[in-house]
Amino acid sequence: MNKGWSFYRKLFTSTFYLSAFTFGGGYVIVPLMKKKFVDELKWIEEKEMLDMVAIAQSAPGVIAVNTSIMLGYRLAGISGAFITVLGTVLPPLIILSVISLFYAAFKENAAVHAVLKGMSAGVAALIADVTVNMSKNIIKEKNIFSILIMAVTFCAVFFFNVDVMYVLLISGVIGILYTLYRMSKNRGNAK
Repeated sequence: MNKGWSFYRKLFTSTFYLSAFTFGGGYVIVPLMKKKFVDELKWIEEKEMLDMVAIAQSAPGVIAVNTSIMLGYRLAGISGAFITVLGTVLPPLIILSVISLFYAAFKENAAVHAVLKGMSAGVAALIADVTVNMSKNIIKEKNIFSILIMAVTFCAVFFFNVDVMYVLLISGVIGILYTLYRMSKNRGNAK
């Protein structure tokens, strides 16, 4: 992949555009990033994007920014990470700066309130779409362990109201232990 000026411009404009026209946070921007960088530009593989999202979710900070950092770094090193973070952070910064100037006028406006309520419904649909697509990819792998973890974490959060932080921590520990087990098993088979 040629990493000239046009590559960096495309990387910046893609993340800037996605961030500027995405409402609802990281869980909404992630499927759009997948569509742009995996499906359309074909710069990375879908599995790699899913891995980046999983790591971005477990890292402290905003998922959209974390995913942008990882995506940019994967594509173009530190300069790519800087470009993608800038592209992801600038639109909300600009929009919030402008809104803060007119906050008093927007605070009680019924039309603005109605638009935000409508956007919330769209955000819920996008999050549901991401969940279904990620679940399909896990099931396609036919890895019983991953399917079991997905089902147990869903049940823990949805039916038993377990705090998501605990679910993430426990799932992370289990994932690390499982990976170490598989690595030691593969080393044993290689001998």
